[in-house]
Amino acid sequence: MIPSTLKTLLLLSFALILYLLLHVPPPYLPQSLLSTPHEAAPLPTSSHHLLFSIASSAGSLGRRAPYLRLWSNSARAILFLDSPPPPDPSFAALPPIVLSGDTSRFPYTFRRGLPSAVRVARIVKEAVDRNESDIRWFVFGDDDTVFFVDNLVRTLSKYDHDQWFYVGSSSESYEQNESNSFDMAFGGGGFVLSHSLARALAGVFDSCLMRYPHLFGSDARIFSCLAELGVGLTHEPGFHQVDIRGNLFGMLSAHPLSPLVSLHHLDSVDPIFPNRNRTQALEHLFEAVNIDPARILQQTICYDRLSSLTISVAWGFSIQVFEGNLLLPDLLPLQRTFTPWRRGRNISLSRYMFNTREYPKDPCKRPVVFFLQSVGSNHDGVWSNYTRHAVGNCGQTGAIKNLEQIRVLSQKLELNIEQTQVGSCIDQLISLKDF
Repeated sequence: MIPSTLKTLLLLSFALILYLLLHVPPPYLPQSLLSTPHEAAPLPTSSHHLLFSIASSAGSLGRRAPYLRLWSNSARAILFLDSPPPPDPSFAALPPIVLSGDTSRFPYTFRRGLPSAVRVARIVKEAVDRNESDIRWFVFGDDDTVFFVDNLVRTLSKYDHDQWFYVGSSSESYEQNESNSFDMAFGGGGFVLSHSLARALAGVFDSCLMRYPHLFGSDARIFSCLAELGVGLTHEPGFHQVDIRGNLFGMLSAHPLSPLVSLHHLDSVDPIFPNRNRTQALEHLFEAVNIDPARILQQTICYDRLSSLTISVAWGFSIQVFEGNLLLPDLLPLQRTFTPWRRGRNISLSRYMFNTREYPKDPCKRPVVFFLQSVGSNHDGVWSNYTRHAVGNCGQTGAIKNLEQIRVLSQKLELNIEQTQVGSCIDQLISLKDF
């Protein structure tokens, strides 16, 4: 006979083992150990995985169509309009057009603002609700936003699209950031939501919009609703709101050390190349973009010690040649060729979110500038030619006097997404040609 005390212990032990088997989860094993050897790895992110949702209107589409045609043929994109556009055969080459939903039930109380900001904000929900297949990233911008699609794909590839990410950049203007938020992605420069975050936001967006009738823009509403979800901005400096006016040369010739992702407000700045209109100038830039997108505008500083020259290359755009050997840190601040977005007595209007340096008023005190003339590629690599842009009757001497053309030879840049240093001349051969 088994003593009653021992029998009780055995029954309790059996009950405990049974409980553990039924209620305690198994120990955690990494997913890599649970996967079968034949399970396919996820495909790398490509442009197919990005859905571009672009805010436009029947009134602006005709003016902005040339910008859209520059980049949208290589992307999955949708245009959201307020009403049907006027008939125009050229619109057939644009992305599909969708009419935005009625937003009249949402209040808008910002004085001197535009209630259309609510419609533009709600494109976030309308894009998600379309249930497009195989979307990892939802991209949003305006009809005057020019995207550099390959570079955006590279930028997003370093993030996990299954996690919550809100990617973009603030304004170039200190005052604009101060008025809105330094942690808000400005919508004109474009911003991106991971698919998981976009779906979570879409589920609460209409109720959230009702709490923010007092805000000015669409991007402020989206930022506020994301803040309620506890999501902050992941800053990527390749997005450009372009809250500056005039000549963009100073910005484009010393671009931040990251892939160029977007440009906005192009109707408010001068053509980026001389002797061309805005559309022609951008088409010229895209001749280089289409050959080596990762290298576009990437800054390289070279020294010709024999001739005592400093050469600053913004690939695919311009080359500056300075007399003397200048220190590299002195060339990184942006030359103030541009003017503030807004004018006034408030000193913050003239402050920028980056370091700047003087741009001499006397053209003879400026570096000699060479603009992109032509670009091409073959089995040996990529070549680009830059021709001298003469401004004023300046009498240079020495090696720079008769310099008329510069050729740059390079290989297509396979960008390391974590690369942060200024490019070196090691991967580019620069040939100076006199005539």
